[in-house]
Amino acid sequence: MSFPRQYRRTLTERSSVAGDEARAKILAIAFELMAEKGYRGTSIAQVAARAGISQSGLLHHFPSKQDLLIAVIDYRQQVDSRTLTDAAGHPLLGWAAFDALAELVRKNSERPQVVRMFSTLCAEALDADHPAHTWIQGHFADGERTLVEAIEFGIADGTMHPDIPPATVAHLTLAIMDGLQLQWLASEGSLDMAGEFEAYLEYLKITWEIVEE
Repeated sequence: MSFPRQYRRTLTERSSVAGDEARAKILAIAFELMAEKGYRGTSIAQVAARAGISQSGLLHHFPSKQDLLIAVIDYRQQVDSRTLTDAAGHPLLGWAAFDALAELVRKNSERPQVVRMFSTLCAEALDADHPAHTWIQGHFADGERTLVEAIEFGIADGTMHPDIPPATVAHLTLAIMDGLQLQWLASEGSLDMAGEFEAYLEYLKITWEIVEE
């Protein structure tokens, strides 16, 4: 028996929606488990069991554990990119880039699972044989490049002092962000992560900002 074309399309659309919902549920659970246990401490069986599906059902959406990890990483990047880009999706430049980082730190202070996931993944991915090793190298390289470009723009438009060392400030900014996240996790949230980063940003502006009189 075959269905009329309009009904076949409806069934296909429903199947697609159901598949997207299933993938989203699996991804959310994998994110939680990897935040708790790390990539190596999380198994396909654990994710499937918590999602209430069979392992073969999970592998239908994510063919391997590494595919699942990549999806989790992509999810985090999508979450962050909305804060660090403008309405057209372009990276923010000048002091706006640093203000956006401060906003990202504030948001992270309200989502410990995201911070824990990133911190756990970073520690594990230092091993050269970890599937996210190349990603973590690229993550820091991209972060440095983006901040250097933001600073160079600020120098060019006259809002940052020409003597500001772009690479050094970029390295320090990333190090302070990641270090504050680790201290915040260790303090179980008692450290004012957002406030401390804003204090660092204020120091940068006092030192390097050019204000028109």
